[in-house]
Amino acid sequence: MKIAVLAGDGIGPEIVAEAVKVLNALDLDFDMESALVGGAAYAATGHPLPEATLKLAMESDAVLFGAVGDWKYDTLDRPLRPEQAILGLRKHMGLFANFRPAICYKELTHASSLKPELVAGLDILIIRELTGDIYFGQPRGRRIATDGHFPGAEEAFDTMRYSRPEIERIAHVAFQAAQKRSKRVTSVDKANVLETFQFWKDVVTEVGKEYPDVQLDHMYVDNAAMQLVKEPKRFDVVVTGNMFGDILSDEASMLTGSIGMLPSASLNSKGQGLYEPSHGSAPDIAGKNVANPLATILSAAMMLRFSLNQEAAAQRIEAAVQAVLAQGLRTPDIWSEGTTRVGTAEMGDAVVNALR
Repeated sequence: MKIAVLAGDGIGPEIVAEAVKVLNALDLDFDMESALVGGAAYAATGHPLPEATLKLAMESDAVLFGAVGDWKYDTLDRPLRPEQAILGLRKHMGLFANFRPAICYKELTHASSLKPELVAGLDILIIRELTGDIYFGQPRGRRIATDGHFPGAEEAFDTMRYSRPEIERIAHVAFQAAQKRSKRVTSVDKANVLETFQFWKDVVTEVGKEYPDVQLDHMYVDNAAMQLVKEPKRFDVVVTGNMFGDILSDEASMLTGSIGMLPSASLNSKGQGLYEPSHGSAPDIAGKNVANPLATILSAAMMLRFSLNQEAAAQRIEAAVQAVLAQGLRTPDIWSEGTTRVGTAEMGDAVVNALR
């Protein structure tokens, strides 16, 4: 089992180190190889995704990823910014399906921004299409407007687009995931305004007919954003496009108490995947031993489950995380009165001890 370890920038190296610590405690036969990515790679090689890093990722069964980005690189040309590394990995590896579970552990119901009765037992799986939509659509750029409200003014433009195969494959992933859960799929769109998402709705409806055991409903994205706050447990599997999925999954993360608790998996058609916490690089707290490593550790559990065929080991990690929370150990983002504040490394050590 070959794992590419790409820690990246900011808190990335700290949180990835704890996930690696946990993986090593499993006594499984891993071949883990590290490489530079993001701002760290740009500083060393002049590019955020060096050829050697991309080659390692392509040749590995899975990628354990930290985070990329730092304010000091914001003035670079866009192709050289750290964030282009993750976009490049998604493109070259064909990572089209992004799984973002939002689970509220009973020990953290008080840490959520919502009332405990709204989030107790919450278990949502947001499935985000990852390689299409306005993030990658062409044409895009800047120009002088020839029409519109202000002809002759400078304008910028991007293109939202989806093809039938792109929608079909992410819809199949969502329905198959729902079959293993509560057999409910909510497809989120903006079909009342955007032709792209009327097409999305039509195709998802067609695919849904192949899964008669799964209940399908459609919801506009603005309503979905509201319902996530008003009645989050009404959702089971949510499937949506790249941009809406980016926004809604971050919103859902706060229902769990902290984005530091939200893992993610990005998969291609071969089961090869990239696993990362849903939060960013947080350069303002880098090196202070305060970052929450649990999202990264839980991402490693998803890696074991989806790419390395190690379900038992994945469950061991998840049970260890829950045991640590039950002990009352908390990093600053989830700390509250009556619990014990610990640092990044101490939290990783606690998960290792719980595994043993």
